[in-house]
Amino acid sequence: MLTGSLVALVTPMREDGQVDFPALKRLVDFHIEQGTAGIVAVGTTGESPTLTHEEHRAVVQTVAQHAAGRVTVIAGAGANATAHAVELARDMQAAGADMLLSVAPYYNKPSQEGLYQHFRAQAEAVALPVLLYNVPGRTVADLSNDTILRLAQIDNIVGLKDATGNLARHADLTRHAPADFALYSGDDSTSLAYLLSGGHGVISVTANVAPRLMSRLCLAAQAGDIPLARSCNAMLQDLHQRLFIEPSPAPSKWALARLGLIQNGIRLPLMPLTDASQPLVEAAMKQAEVI
Repeated sequence: MLTGSLVALVTPMREDGQVDFPALKRLVDFHIEQGTAGIVAVGTTGESPTLTHEEHRAVVQTVAQHAAGRVTVIAGAGANATAHAVELARDMQAAGADMLLSVAPYYNKPSQEGLYQHFRAQAEAVALPVLLYNVPGRTVADLSNDTILRLAQIDNIVGLKDATGNLARHADLTRHAPADFALYSGDDSTSLAYLLSGGHGVISVTANVAPRLMSRLCLAAQAGDIPLARSCNAMLQDLHQRLFIEPSPAPSKWALARLGLIQNGIRLPLMPLTDASQPLVEAAMKQAEVI
């Protein structure tokens, strides 16, 4: 089972909005050096809604080839049409991904049975392990624990990214899920509590900016070193909040540009971080000791 800090990687772009592939390779090296356990390429934080299918494939392929087995590569493969999700999953498998992350279908509000059949069809179309992704704040559709447990019986559906921030639901799921079903927090602010309540790792936006500290937090929590985990979490709390002070990933991209790792390019309808918010993100970066 993959554990620890997994980054929901931004897709670096030049100021003209084009994907910056040299910067993408630099980010892969940066995360490997900083102790990140896995890289999620072209998830929501990777601006998947605004990338073309060809760009999506090229980003995943670049990350997989450059990682060259040094770190697990998880490809975003979600869509709100099941046929498209199946096609995307097959394409990400061909691009070299190690695993897939599939978000609940958005906007069309499927039933729980529809969600089950959607994920089942996608998983059965590929040989790769599949992680479910539940983020009802963005998708409206909400995977119930009962549906997650049904899906966990499918051989290659191996885990869940839970971005609900609902620790009561998480506690219930840890009681009933198979022992080898991986549970990852997708909500940085509650990630420490999630880990200490039976979670196996974090798929983190904050890890874009403070990967070493996020990795240290996860390792401390897994080792039962509560004082160290709490100390790391205290340093990260402002960053957890302020990387969402404006629509993500604009704050993360600004922070990475501040670190000199990428240019500050982003695609409409998202906008670069405003001047008013920049000092707040910078202060959080100082609190986390990344600058």
